Amino acid sequence: MTRSPQTSPVPAVPDADTVAPATTRSRRRWPFLAAATAAAVAVAGGAVAYADARKTVTLDVDGDVKTVTSYSGSVDDLLTSQGVVVGDRDLVTPSADAALEDGSDVVVRSGKELSLQVDGKDTDAWVTALDADEALDTLTARGGDVRIVASRDGERASLPVDVDTDGPVAVVHDGTTDVVEDAEDVEAVLAEADVELGKRDRVHVTDAANGEVKKHVAAAVADEKKQAEKQAEKDGAQTEQVAAAETPAAETPAAETPAAATEVATPQVAVVVQRVETKKVTTTKAVDHKTTTKKSADRYSDVDAKVVKKGKDGERTIVHQVTTIDGKVVKKTKVSDEVTTKPVTRVLVKGTKERPEPEPAAPTYSGSTRSIGKQMAAARGWTGSQWTCLESLWTKESGWNASAANPSSGAYGIPQSLPGSKMASAGSDWQSNPATQIEWGLGYIADVYGTPCGAWGHSQSVGWY
Repeated sequence: MTRSPQTSPVPAVPDADTVAPATTRSRRRWPFLAAATAAAVAVAGGAVAYADARKTVTLDVDGDVKTVTSYSGSVDDLLTSQGVVVGDRDLVTPSADAALEDGSDVVVRSGKELSLQVDGKDTDAWVTALDADEALDTLTARGGDVRIVASRDGERASLPVDVDTDGPVAVVHDGTTDVVEDAEDVEAVLAEADVELGKRDRVHVTDAANGEVKKHVAAAVADEKKQAEKQAEKDGAQTEQVAAAETPAAETPAAETPAAATEVATPQVAVVVQRVETKKVTTTKAVDHKTTTKKSADRYSDVDAKVVKKGKDGERTIVHQVTTIDGKVVKKTKVSDEVTTKPVTRVLVKGTKERPEPEPAAPTYSGSTRSIGKQMAAARGWTGSQWTCLESLWTKESGWNASAANPSSGAYGIPQSLPGSKMASAGSDWQSNPATQIEWGLGYIADVYGTPCGAWGHSQSVGWY
């Protein structure tokens, strides 16, 4: 709806409309507007006859109310004479083609398209309400969570309608709630509450009884009431002091605080500011290192693996684009994910070489040289007659004396080895250890004669063995 330019009315011209000099802006809720919005108005056929009588009517155009004296015959003529152009989405009551009656109230409401969020979903709707409070009354009639979303331009926020033209407005922002008086459009409301908007911040208007803001608004109103009561008490005390100074004490009445002084109007709507922040968030995550094992034929298999290279974890760097609304994450998009430090593989060496079987420990013998000889012969299976032959042989040769030496031949020891150094093959202690001498002697008998009796027989035959 638009209003065309007008020249000042000229009372002398009989058909000209005259306007009362006082023009006021008020919020008038016409009970018949809802019915006019919902129901189509039947248009009677034919032209509407113009009334000859002079009429005085009240014209309300989007809350601008004035008294008009007119000779117009129809509502449409009245609007034309006042420069009011009605669009397809505007509301006029009575209907434009209705006859203009003296004393009529003619109401025009412009259609405004609002951006809404209904139960979390974005949509649009046309309304003819004067302000957001009235629009929400209509939009929430069917239930649901309805929010009127303000458009953003840089650091400004705007709505096609005022917030509330006849009552206070709650402003919920940054964890606090302010109550603003005497500010109608959303930009003025935010300015009054000292709220500065960031470029990405969101602004919407909702019913103050909505669960989203209800407790915050109630707390703010309670705080406002406490402050009003304190101020009223302070003002009352000052009044008592002035009265006491001017009136004798016996005649000074007690000051009473007017009830109106502590009354605080409850906001019907709330402007909600949501702080939106988008930033890149970097996190790191460890990348576990691996372990590899190499085999070595130079290392025994029965020993623990050897660490030849220490392992070290790497690091992965992840970057997300994170959007938060009032500190809560609503969107998280991965921007990059890469290994920024490569892990170092741990290297072990494990042996495969088999350890040789240990040589059996040499048996230990005790007792006399003869007793040792008997034990060692038995170990070779020479017992009984074989032992008897051996005992007789070495009794003849040395008398079982480990230090026996033949000065003429150089033979030495129990077996009379010739020379004695031959026994070194059985042990380096051949000169003093009877067991070493006996070990060598038994080996010699086995190699040359096969058995002790074979050696003893040869000795008996030729005198030596």
